[in-house]
Order: sequence, then structure tokens, then C-alpha cells
Amino acid sequence: MTTAADDRPIASSGNLIADRRFGFGRDLASRGDLTAAADLFAQAVEAAPDFAAGWAALGETRAKLGEQAGAVVALREAVRIDPQDRHGAALHLARLGAADPKDAMSPAYVRTLFDQYAPRFDDALEDLAYRGPELLAQAVARIRARSPGASATGTNMLDLGCGTGLAGAAFRRDVGHLTGVDLSPRMIAKARIKNVYDRLETADLVEFLAAERAAARRYDLVIAADVLVYLFDLAPVMRAAADVLNPAGLLAFTVETYPGDAVELGEKLRYRHGTASVKDAAAAGGLELRELVACASRIEAGAPVPGLLAVATLKP
Repeated sequence: MTTAADDRPIASSGNLIADRRFGFGRDLASRGDLTAAADLFAQAVEAAPDFAAGWAALGETRAKLGEQAGAVVALREAVRIDPQDRHGAALHLARLGAADPKDAMSPAYVRTLFDQYAPRFDDALEDLAYRGPELLAQAVARIRARSPGASATGTNMLDLGCGTGLAGAAFRRDVGHLTGVDLSPRMIAKARIKNVYDRLETADLVEFLAAERAAARRYDLVIAADVLVYLFDLAPVMRAAADVLNPAGLLAFTVETYPGDAVELGEKLRYRHGTASVKDAAAAGGLELRELVACASRIEAGAPVPGLLAVATLKP
């Protein structure tokens, strides 16, 4: 489990009574008894006032109960105690209209989320009928088929937000050198075991791309399979990816979407990008969209999750 600065598990207060009440509360919440869960979370933070996980759970549960004022108080306390916001309290505040969605997704939250998710990530996505890498591979093949002389042979490829390596595995046979980067060390560790990548790095995407540019490393293909849902503003990563593309290189990515034109934070705490926002971000990054189509890379609650698949090249 990811640990805090004092090396204590982030879901532990250091107080045995508080931890027990917190654990019982999570069990009750998972079974739908939100009122009893909220009471136990309140008891947990009373016993351990600096328990950020307890405050975050209390705020989230109060929000589900419709107790908005109490939810905001608890969530703000969670952020005050843990400014890195590893529990995603700011995201819940944004959903309640009490924080700016643009600034709500902290890197520490994403890292913690996927560090904890890593051991069961592949199985979970199989249960969701996940096919993002397959859809991206098909789209890249379509674009290359329409481009005379283009070939995947010898391609130098970068997998942004590579996770455990599902996308890398889908492209491996068609590329010469494969690099993967992810914010989560535990996801990178899982990818390393698969021996799919020639190079793996743990880093923030935009910072990594800036370092690649500085090192004069260039790629024929850059992909981002369902990772940009954790970014509000796509323009910085579009610009940074454009900076490492070879002249005929491709950037291919998927996002979740909704009927609007802007960006919104969905109930699953992932960003949904409207078609217009994707077009604007690509243009701001110096990219020309070669394909932008509707897709569904996963199934949730029995229904396809609306998404967009994009393939872009550098502007002439």
C-alpha cells in the first residue's frame, strides 16, 4: 500500500480505534449502509482528528447522502491535512461545485490510485471488456494504409501512461523500439515483469516529454490509451507530444466524452472531453487531426462508456 511521508499507510491513522471504525465504515459503505458508515467515519476522525483518509471517506459518504454542507466541511479538512490530496478529496469538492475541476486532479491522487490498483489492474480491465489498445492499433493501421510509403517496421514508439503494458503488448510486434512511461511505480513494476518494453520510466507525462525533447529523442508513434481522462487541459500534453514526433509521426489517443463542447468531471472522477475541446487542444499543440471518431473502449454498469479516438500528425 502507498505510504505517507512518515511511512504510515495512507489509510491508517496510527490510532487502532480510529482504524477499526474506519474499516467497519468502509465495509458498511460497500454494502450500501451509508448512514451507519458516515457515523463510523465521524467517530474515526473524532478519535484521530488528523486522519485524512477518514475525513475524505466521511465527505464522500455525506455527499452520497445529500448532506452537501457537511460533505464540503469534511472534504476540505481532508485537503488541509493532506495537501497532496492522495485521496482525491478535491475531486469530490469539484463535483459538489466547491472547487475548480481544472485543478482538482492531483498527481499524488493519480499515483496513489494506480499504485493501489496495480495488482488487480489487468483482471479489472478484462472484466470491463477493455479494448482501448486494440482500437488504437486499428486506427493507426488505417492511417498508415492511407499514407503511401508509410510502414510500421522499425517504428520508434512511446506509450504514454503505459500502465501494466496492455497497449505496449498490442503494438509490440509492429515496432522496433518501445518506450513506456507512467506516473505509478507499481504499474511500471507490473509492466517490467511482462518484458514487453525496451525502456520503462516512472515520471509525469509532460515532464518526461520535455526531457525527451531536451535529449533530442524522437518518435514515429506516440500513443495514450485512456490516460488523458486524468488531465483537464489536453493542450500541454499535445504540445509536448508534438515536440517529440518525427515529421511523419503519429499521435494516437483515446478520451472519454460527453455531448458538450468543453470538459467536465464525471461521476467516476475522470474527465470527459467534448469534441470541440479535443480539436482545440490538438490545434493548440501544433497538430492536425487525421481522424476523430466515436468509440467505446470499455463497458461499465452494463453500458459502453462514450469516448473519442483521435489520430494526429504535425501540422504541415
